[in-house]
Amino acid sequence: AAIRGAGTSEITIEGRPELGGAIHTVIPDRIETGTYLVAGAITGGAVRVAGARADHLEAFSGKLREAGVIVAESESGVRVEPDGPLTAVDVRTMPYPGFPTDLQAQFMSLMTRANGTSAITETIFENRFLHAQELVRMGADVRVDGNRAVVRGPQPLSGAPVMATDLRASVCLVLAGLAARGTTRVSRVYHLDRGYERVEAKLSSLGADIARETGRA
Repeated sequence: AAIRGAGTSEITIEGRPELGGAIHTVIPDRIETGTYLVAGAITGGAVRVAGARADHLEAFSGKLREAGVIVAESESGVRVEPDGPLTAVDVRTMPYPGFPTDLQAQFMSLMTRANGTSAITETIFENRFLHAQELVRMGADVRVDGNRAVVRGPQPLSGAPVMATDLRASVCLVLAGLAARGTTRVSRVYHLDRGYERVEAKLSSLGADIARETGRA
């Protein structure tokens, strides 16, 4: 097919009577990449995501650096490691290539561990802060006003029973649980499986104490 307009807001496709074969490599999931980078940052650990595309994460990586996280990029992947205490930064979700709305919840969990006050503004979706109240149950200081959430940290997080309301909220609570003292039980984790493959196995391979309870959602 003849395809024009890559990189613009309009793509034109002209069909052909016959199509030939091709080899295509599917791009990695930038949201999954960002989630595991937050897992490293929120626990003060070093995590490398092999195969990640750094050029797809520029806005997100920039905010991690502002928060005091070392982000090392290479052709083979992206790595994060600690560089002292976390610093609160403001974020505003935007369409690509801006800060992704699908990393907003994960970044909020990170900001609960940062020194200072951060403002998170959601411009893409309404009612996108349902995870905030669950973080509060764990000890976070988060206040929501319309499309803006204010996070004051650092607050010591404590394990608690919390409920996932959607895909990104569920992984946000898992990340908070990694940094919390005690046991966190996240219910309705079936949301996780819509966006993450074997998330508990991957986090366990990094040293996390995490398990899916048989017979529970």
